[in-house]
Amino acid sequence: MTWVNMNAPLRLFAKAPFGASARGLLACVCLGALLAGCATSNPFATVPVDPASPVAADVARMARTGTDYPTFADIPPLPTDQRPIAQWGKEADKLETASADLERKTAANTWTLDGTERFQARAQAEAGPDNTGAASSTAATEAFARQLRERATPPPSPR
Repeated sequence: MTWVNMNAPLRLFAKAPFGASARGLLACVCLGALLAGCATSNPFATVPVDPASPVAADVARMARTGTDYPTFADIPPLPTDQRPIAQWGKEADKLETASADLERKTAANTWTLDGTERFQARAQAEAGPDNTGAASSTAATEAFARQLRERATPPPSPR
């Protein structure tokens, strides 16, 4: 058994008054008359040129009455040195696959930092053999930091 909602608003079932449909019909007739008026006049028709006009000679000279237009026979044949259309799709599929592979490999948290021993050894070799001397000790660093803090102290106020 199907239940039907009988509480639908009455405005959904109300018939449109005659005045509204008459206005719509009148609007359609007016629109049709306007379009028919446009169809009878051709804005692209050849208009005669006034012979007294200063450009009449140029218009007559430049008129396209004797112009040859191309035909379908003038269309060049398809080139033979290009890849077939099906090959374009295959190349596009390869590109999409490579793109998805690259995105998968470079996604967040997918890389690790391995094999850094060679980098570390080269950096230590470039730093030199004295990288464990007095200049890199904690005491020397603290003394240097204290000296910088003393230099950074602002002068006393003039009051």
